[in-house]
Amino acid sequence: MSAPHLPEGLVAPSYDTASLAAVLPAAAGALGHDLTTATGLTAAGCRAALGLPDADRVVVVLVDGLGIRNLAERGGHAPFLRGLLRERGEDAATLTSSFPSTTAAGLSILGTGTAPGLTGMLGYTQRNPETGKLAAVVQWRDLGDPADVQREPTVLETLAAAGTRVVAPGPRKFAGSGMSQAALRGPAHVAAETFEQRVDATVAALRRPADPAGTGQSLVYLYQGDVDKTGHGFGWDSWQWGDALEATDRELRRLLRSVPRGTLVLVTADHGQITADLTTQWDVATDPALHPGVAMVGGEPRALHVYTEPGTDPADVAARWTERLGDHALVVLRERAVADGWFGPVAEHVLPAIGDVVVAMTGAATVVDSRVHSANARALPGVHGSLTPHEMLVPFLTALS
Repeated sequence: MSAPHLPEGLVAPSYDTASLAAVLPAAAGALGHDLTTATGLTAAGCRAALGLPDADRVVVVLVDGLGIRNLAERGGHAPFLRGLLRERGEDAATLTSSFPSTTAAGLSILGTGTAPGLTGMLGYTQRNPETGKLAAVVQWRDLGDPADVQREPTVLETLAAAGTRVVAPGPRKFAGSGMSQAALRGPAHVAAETFEQRVDATVAALRRPADPAGTGQSLVYLYQGDVDKTGHGFGWDSWQWGDALEATDRELRRLLRSVPRGTLVLVTADHGQITADLTTQWDVATDPALHPGVAMVGGEPRALHVYTEPGTDPADVAARWTERLGDHALVVLRERAVADGWFGPVAEHVLPAIGDVVVAMTGAATVVDSRVHSANARALPGVHGSLTPHEMLVPFLTALS
């Protein structure tokens, strides 16, 4: 597999020890477990690469949408996280996300330590090869059995099977959801609706007496979605986003002060965000250059899977899209994206879910499809999914209580 050929200023996706995929294997290594993922990441190798100490208790915090550049540029709202960033140093604190740089793909590589080409979770929406319909991944609509779509073992279920207590506090709606079962199966779910309640549940789980039949070790996966949600609605440069980051930072400081002594706390993210230029947006449904030969469009406005109509040459579609979008997008055929490693190794059952044409937006432009995207969705200021540094680079921060 060759290195991705990308224009200057874009970030190549990575699934090695400097990527989001390494976080949970490294946590397993800190707990003393040995495992190897399908892409060859080992617990010991990831732990060494990320510089983690021994620990009997680990908390892995995923702050959805908090790219490292978002954090660095608005760090005044996050004194606790800013301090951890300063201690670790920006180079050591930076990991690379997946392509697309979006929650479905990011959480699946976090959960499995692999790559989207193996997990089959390729964007906000994607084609279901069995039905031909456009399926919604986050809502898990029209996708079928999560274990059939995402066939890789998760790090969390591997740890649970080895006797580690693995807990995931979260809203009730996440318990047993398709997305959770696909990307992060394995933990015992604890219902906790607000982030404050999830921090409380995390502390309680870590303070519980050890199970005599277990290893005496605990890992808690703690998800925070408020930063991403606020960014989508108001933009990451808004005061509302600053407030959401401040509240998150305050709770993470409280978490570190409340967990048992010797607990290792890891903070990362699945992707960052940019602010969309809504004056530079194309609509596939109405654009005469983009519409012909296109059956449907998956992914998201910053990273698109373009599925062509039967009998249409994808190269013709790619040529038209390239001419129409110009320097605002990188347009490649599926074969090129796969060969260049955008999705990592690609399993045979995943290949048909990838677009015949794959599009990564540059700058702040977006492509939408008004047949499936509502007016509100088309007007969201906060977006992500593509290969810019703000979208692709995520923090990896550590603290020992």
